[in-house]
Amino acid sequence: MKIAILALQGAFAEHEQMLRLLGVETTLIREHWEDVSGLIIPGGESTSMMRIMRDEGLFEPLRQAILDGLPVLGTCAGLIMLDRNHLDVMDITARRNAYGRQLGSFNTEEEFAGIGRVPMTFIRAPYIEEAGPEVEILATVEGKAVAARQKNMLVTAFHPELTADTRIHELFLSMVTSSSNDSIPR
Repeated sequence: MKIAILALQGAFAEHEQMLRLLGVETTLIREHWEDVSGLIIPGGESTSMMRIMRDEGLFEPLRQAILDGLPVLGTCAGLIMLDRNHLDVMDITARRNAYGRQLGSFNTEEEFAGIGRVPMTFIRAPYIEEAGPEVEILATVEGKAVAARQKNMLVTAFHPELTADTRIHELFLSMVTSSSNDSIPR
């Protein structure tokens, strides 16, 4: 199993460290990729990452790979990028910077469906404002949806890579393992 991490901008190195801790091979992608089992779109600045994806010709290939079943984990800006208004692969609408500016960043611990209580680090975080009927909400904070799953896509508004807790990455890896698209050449 090899997991690609979109490395255009943002917290890609932290995801790479988390996956290495779990013994998973990674590849950082900036242009093209080959033979990967899953993809992580990290937190960062979604507008910048979308512009770079378009400039580098990554937008449509990434979108199509996800639509074809490539398992993907989107965290913070990655959640935004998967929504209806960006890559349009997940039936959600994100509310950007929902918790305010950098000074509005916070840590909490909340229930995550199937996992239990997990630490959550929010940095200029979004939340899921709307979700379609096929979207399973996995966690909420103060009544706002902050984690969800739909088919091959898992999103969090928070940064699981910034904690020592590996369970969300393990959940994603279990999605990759159970995927019928174990190695999707690109």
